[in-house]
Amino acid sequence: MSTQTPDGPGDFEWTDLDRRAVDTARLLAADAVQQVGNGHPGTAMSLAPAAYTIFQKVMRHDPADPEWTGRDRFVLSPGHTSLTLYTQLFLAGYELGLDDLKAFRTHGSKTPGHPEYGHTAGVETTTGPLGQGAANAVGMAMAARYERGLFDPDAPEGTSPFDHTVWAIVSDGDLEEGVSAEASSLAGHQKLGNLVFLYDDNHISIEGDTATAFSEDVLKRYEAYGWHTQRVEPAENGDVDVHALYAALRAAQAETDRPSIVAMRTIIAWPAPNAQNTEASHGSALGADEIAATKRVLGFDADRTFEVADEVLAHSRRALDRGAQAHAAWDRRIARWREAEPERAAEFDRVSRGELPVGWEQKLPVFEAGRPVATRAASGAVLQALGPVIPELWGGSADLAGSNNTTIDKTSSFLPKGNPLPEADPYGRTIHFGIREFSMAAAMNGIALHGNTRVYGGTFLVFSDYMRNAVRMSALMQLPVTYVWTHDSIGLGEDGPTHQPVEHLAALRAIPGLNVVRPADANETAVAWAEILRRHTTNPAPHGLALTRQGVPTYERNEDAARGGYVLFEAEGGTPQVVLLATGSEVRLAVEARERLEEAGVPTRVVSMPSVEWFEEQPREYRERVLPPSVKARVAVEAGVGLTWYRFVGDAGRIVSLEHFGASADATTLFAEFGFTAENVVAAAKESLAAARG
Repeated sequence: MSTQTPDGPGDFEWTDLDRRAVDTARLLAADAVQQVGNGHPGTAMSLAPAAYTIFQKVMRHDPADPEWTGRDRFVLSPGHTSLTLYTQLFLAGYELGLDDLKAFRTHGSKTPGHPEYGHTAGVETTTGPLGQGAANAVGMAMAARYERGLFDPDAPEGTSPFDHTVWAIVSDGDLEEGVSAEASSLAGHQKLGNLVFLYDDNHISIEGDTATAFSEDVLKRYEAYGWHTQRVEPAENGDVDVHALYAALRAAQAETDRPSIVAMRTIIAWPAPNAQNTEASHGSALGADEIAATKRVLGFDADRTFEVADEVLAHSRRALDRGAQAHAAWDRRIARWREAEPERAAEFDRVSRGELPVGWEQKLPVFEAGRPVATRAASGAVLQALGPVIPELWGGSADLAGSNNTTIDKTSSFLPKGNPLPEADPYGRTIHFGIREFSMAAAMNGIALHGNTRVYGGTFLVFSDYMRNAVRMSALMQLPVTYVWTHDSIGLGEDGPTHQPVEHLAALRAIPGLNVVRPADANETAVAWAEILRRHTTNPAPHGLALTRQGVPTYERNEDAARGGYVLFEAEGGTPQVVLLATGSEVRLAVEARERLEEAGVPTRVVSMPSVEWFEEQPREYRERVLPPSVKARVAVEAGVGLTWYRFVGDAGRIVSLEHFGASADATTLFAEFGFTAENVVAAAKESLAAARG
């Protein structure tokens, strides 16, 4: 059949060496699981023809340069079938050898049980929890469009060096998870024509046939989302019909006005004589006898393991030559673009290096001391100020922009052609994620993974629970995404306990690698945003900004806020008898309590600690200067559970915290009712002083 190849028109070829390479991948997967004694062989066996077709016949990539900007992206959302990816990376010539496949799932290997971003070359994202890979792919497709808008918005479709396709393999399990539904709905709404899902419809999950729990018509659902849909039936022998699959993938790639999904019926563990189409093959080794029988079916030596014929490897490694050719062609295109767009090229180089524009810090607002400002409003002012000078900064909210203050440009919304809103722009600055908190976070991960932009997304702090696993994945991958979590305490008031976060700050701080930042005032908020932006490249990690709904007093700006904790007000005479630590809106209570304690003759220091994580990065000398070990009398004040603060206050310390849910009332009433008053902080300080004295 006459179809399109990755490099231009031509004939799709499927030779005996292609078939042999696919069968080699199947058996490598079976042998790898058998050797370690655990894993998921069945799906890797049945998906081998599809994955090979993508990597060898369809996708634009360069195994010699996995980070090449012009590459397509590939996401294996069902991460349990990691061997589907590892075998293709090996065959195509990435930095993954046969010994790495033999070391599958062992400590220190390049082939962990689920693919890990940053650990194995060619792995674009960490996919473990099902559904999130699908949402990552949606984020990548969004980022690709925004990147094009930054650097080459006027190029005709398909001609820009920034045009590429995001390919994702998704499974029944992925499509059962709600996060994929959220993300797929958003992708259809956004008309992400650069996104292709290949749905492995194998009818098997851990509990058996998917008839146990999954009977919907997936393609009708995706048609309702606004996707282009196709179905590929198996060949007569039950294997993947690669010719039909190739035609479907090319048709999907050619559909640029909407995302595409190709449903491909497969038989898990094909062609294992007894294990195929069984749930046992999903998550267990096939056993030596079954693997030997499968090898005989495929014409391999039943007594050999990890067999890779020289001619097969030479054939599949031609992907290196194709990659080099595609890379060279892209280099020529981008060279022409650079010549035609020198200013945009300079901007592209700056963004690619992770550098911020010269003079950006001068645009940060400085807020007048004494004037009450909600930190959510201060955050919005920072975004409004930085938007015009940092074009790669974009983001939005899960339908709470007015409350989160996350609209970076009111005149420019990231929306596709044909959207009726007047501010709609395919390359717009403000993202409308819709009421989809989980997929917002997972898509933000995909945006960060794609590269060349800086993304943020907002919702209420209490709804971080909806996002939590994607936030965890942000931390696991060390991705520079910024979560804007507003309405950060009982201070939000009358919406009541369903909306008032209590345990959330402590729970989020428990995620390794996540930096939680709860600024005390408007100036700390500006300093925090600046520090987050600086860390984007130098120390990448996710950040969560916890911001107030209510106004809080503004203090003089102190750049030491970027160190996570600092002395906001010193004790009279410079030697404190008691230290009051606080975050966010409770800093004002510590300040008021200090005034009363000083009046009573108790030298008192106030330490604002917007970020425990940043503070703990500081040298010991600095930390002990802020919190002198000799001062045992300490009080921590935060309107949430006190779990964070025990290690800071010590045995003699006291914590003013909230160990129960809130209530529906105005903020002033709630703070008083639950003990968040200067009087209560003073009383706690006196108790701590007494305990410290013995």
